[in-house]
Amino acid sequence: MRPDGCVPWPIAIDGPAASGKSSLGMALAERFGFLFLDTGLMYRAVTLAALEAGVPPEDEAAGAFARALDIRAEAGAETRILVDGKDVTGRLREPEVEHHVSAYSALPSVRAAMVAAQRAIAARGPAILAGRDIGTVVLPDAPVKLFLEASPEARAARRSLQARQWGLAQEAAEARRDIEQRDRLDSSRAASPLRPAEDAVVIDTTDLSLEDVIRYALELLGCN
Repeated sequence: MRPDGCVPWPIAIDGPAASGKSSLGMALAERFGFLFLDTGLMYRAVTLAALEAGVPPEDEAAGAFARALDIRAEAGAETRILVDGKDVTGRLREPEVEHHVSAYSALPSVRAAMVAAQRAIAARGPAILAGRDIGTVVLPDAPVKLFLEASPEARAARRSLQARQWGLAQEAAEARRDIEQRDRLDSSRAASPLRPAEDAVVIDTTDLSLEDVIRYALELLGCN
């Protein structure tokens, strides 16, 4: 339950893949009674729909497709994504989506469509948004900005464990190759390169448990 007057909102949590931002966001949302939106799932939904429709990762074509797509995010303690009224949340971690999501999410037109939708969700009420450009692009005026980072080895181990939880088989070495490729694409995209906002608090989660990260975040918020 949220302590009265304790937490300003919205809260922006950014960081690279498998740095722990979604786990932290869900934990804080549950504690404070906030909505939580994993914005990466919205880009995965666009990717899934585009692949199925044969739309290439080209700015004009993918942007027009994303704008016409009926994609809705049900933000709660967890995030569920509906495309054309169908819940596709369970398919968003499929290997084909994982392989192509950076190509589609790097497109300026796709990002513009998703940013507008994410801002609308954040405006509904107390919310925590996690992604890669929440503090720099989506919610630059957010009163709380956190940026999580971790070593490639730690992130690969976490992503391999996550993959097994999602019912996928991925060894740590394969997970690290995927993460390194995502990092290269995310850091080099012109629209919104992966970087902390100037006023973000950076947390290195390499050697921290989730409980440690939550405790540290609560201390930063003055709510421990």
